[in-house]
Amino acid sequence: STSRPPRCASISCLLQTFNTSNVTKLCPDAQCLFAFYGGETAYHKYLIVLQFFNLFMFFWLANFVIALGQVTLAGAFASYYWAFKKPDDIPAFPLFSAFGRALRYHTGSLAFGSLILAIVQVIRVVLEYLDHRLKAAENKLAKFFLGCLKCCFWCLEKFIKFLNRNAYIMIAIYGTNFCTSARNAFFLLMRNIIRVAVLDKVTDFLFFLGKLLIVGSVG
Repeated sequence: STSRPPRCASISCLLQTFNTSNVTKLCPDAQCLFAFYGGETAYHKYLIVLQFFNLFMFFWLANFVIALGQVTLAGAFASYYWAFKKPDDIPAFPLFSAFGRALRYHTGSLAFGSLILAIVQVIRVVLEYLDHRLKAAENKLAKFFLGCLKCCFWCLEKFIKFLNRNAYIMIAIYGTNFCTSARNAFFLLMRNIIRVAVLDKVTDFLFFLGKLLIVGSVG
């Protein structure tokens, strides 16, 4: 933008050629200044904070959708497993029934479990950002502690994901809140740690085969 008296209002300026042009002779008080993009509003001052908030909300909503899917599947499986007289006691549409129960009764529990996981994931992103900024630094001690923190929060995220998944199963079966379900799931897992490890690997392998079957059929 050009700051100049009214008689020079029709003259435009370019930063690259302003000092070599005759504008300063025609308008001695004229100046060619660059106003940076965005301005100085409150939005631009807190742009980094808003970006972190956007990232946090993305993690929260993504985890909530995943949790909703896990509770829906667990509810559908439970409606079949706990049916005393099959198929009379099985709902006509178990997936839709489980999805409706999850939205009606367990939205708060799913949001709370997703919130805990989203907080840990945002902390991991911050640690990755700090690690990126410290790549050129020579402080070996800071890099060591940062690496330890990254490892700890990675393990914490994996543990919370595993615990949340089992807590969502307890929610779908018994209808208890998230904290109660997570506590019951944790003690149940600790009482059957070896059996859980074996069954978890077997079910992961079966799910992997199912995914291959679906992808192969569609292909």
